[in-house]
Amino acid sequence: MNICVFLSAADLDDRYTGPARDFARLLGKGGHTLVWGGSDVGLMKVVADGVEEAGGRLLGVSVEFLAAKARPGVDEMVVAKDLAERKRLLLEKADAVVIMVGGTGTLDEATEILELKKHGHTEKPVVLLNTAGFYDGLKVQFRRMEDEGFLPRPLTELVFFAEEPAGALAYLEESLGVA
Repeated sequence: MNICVFLSAADLDDRYTGPARDFARLLGKGGHTLVWGGSDVGLMKVVADGVEEAGGRLLGVSVEFLAAKARPGVDEMVVAKDLAERKRLLLEKADAVVIMVGGTGTLDEATEILELKKHGHTEKPVVLLNTAGFYDGLKVQFRRMEDEGFLPRPLTELVFFAEEPAGALAYLEESLGVA
């Protein structure tokens, strides 16, 4: 299974890197492929290292202006001309999406996949990994959107909220019928 992970390229403390590393190891041990922004810095590096160390594959999608930060020696690296093409390629190459902690770029990527899913342009499973309660406020906002009629589909059809890495991967494998 190709799992796209949207996440931060920032250096973060262990309350975020620990669970990200755990998820990466589970992904690699399961024989899955990490599809990610291709950077070899911050949390992106932590996850790529964990997947690679556990025997998984790495498929990076970088962008021209970040090519200097791209991870060397991956199984496959694609360099997009801009951020819009990068998002399109990341989603195109993935069977499922996991949203980890991140900033505005991660939030942009997350809302893009949810908007596509809302309108029926994809049915790929999407998991929001709520590490250390990072997305508690967003979860409340999404529920308000649902309660007040802003979402044409139930929130549970758009995104699964996981509190732990094992729950995130289990949901994806069940959703896609992977044993």
